[in-house]
Amino acid sequence: MNFPRRIFARNLAAALVAAACGLAAPAFAQSSGDLVAAAQKEGKLVIYGVTDNEQTNHLIREFRSMYPTIQVEYSNMSTTELYNRFISETAAGSSADVTWSSAMDLQIKLVNDGYAQPHKSAETAKLPEWANWKNEAFGTTYEPIGIVYNKRLIPAGDVPQTHADFIKLLNSQPEKFKGKVNTYDPEKSGVGFMLVTQDKQVNAAGFGELLKAFGTTQVRVQASTGTMMERIASGENLIGYNLNAAYALTRAKKDPSLGIVLPKDYTLVLSRVMFIAKNARNPNAAKLWLDFVLSKKGQEIIASKADLYAIRPDVEGETTASGLKKQLGDALRPVAINTGLLTYLDQAKRLDFLKQWNSTVKAK
Repeated sequence: MNFPRRIFARNLAAALVAAACGLAAPAFAQSSGDLVAAAQKEGKLVIYGVTDNEQTNHLIREFRSMYPTIQVEYSNMSTTELYNRFISETAAGSSADVTWSSAMDLQIKLVNDGYAQPHKSAETAKLPEWANWKNEAFGTTYEPIGIVYNKRLIPAGDVPQTHADFIKLLNSQPEKFKGKVNTYDPEKSGVGFMLVTQDKQVNAAGFGELLKAFGTTQVRVQASTGTMMERIASGENLIGYNLNAAYALTRAKKDPSLGIVLPKDYTLVLSRVMFIAKNARNPNAAKLWLDFVLSKKGQEIIASKADLYAIRPDVEGETTASGLKKQLGDALRPVAINTGLLTYLDQAKRLDFLKQWNSTVKAK
């Protein structure tokens, strides 16, 4: 078949013309002609994700403009729904081609259990070492986790700058904050469970005090970031713990009552993990999509339009890994994509953790 060769020749000719005219190379280096041709022959791509449709559509529109013959089906769902649906559909003989989730631990469990296929390219090579596991699981974003508060109802002098400050604030004003603090429900939110167990590992000495403060103030738990931010903005709640700062910054642009703190002692950073299903019906389209998301062009869209943070170190700006490093330096704690994420998915450890949570947080 001559089609792939024609594509290669066309791309080479375009590159030579660009070079001769002194034009910059494209931000996204198109994948090999063979891969493009095979993906176009498949003509379809099915993605399961937890990123909002509005944010994802910025990426999908650009991908479709580059490869108009590939139809993209994107289904947005919760982290636990994605995990359960992917497993059940795979068992029935069908599944998404790509899964993309912020519940890093659940994604790694799926990969570790053999549900992914490897992919290696010039784009995957641009990732930090901690964000690429066995060329099967790939970090695509660099999202800081912080504290969100109501600027109208919490004086500037009370705003916590560290995790210890946060605990001290709740303990010093228990009546003011009773029923007014919110965070993720670790029993219902996959990403919430992952974040709070990461807290325990990073800050073992202070974790017990955090849970006690939650219990004293009768913390309110939610499965949705949007719900937590709405309640903080309205004043129903005053402060939220472990919220995704990428979402909060987007909301704060429209609502000046919201304030955001990235703790100076340590700021957890999650990365939405993407993998290609082992039994993908459209594996070449899936590889093309993964390369696009990790490309410089895809990462620039993530940072400038999708209201997330770019992970590639060569992408500049406020909402990028490089921008955050200038701001927080060694305080950043990116969650590494490896089997360490499976620690609290062990059934016994998970039950022990939830028992500790419930006995302390829900005791009062």
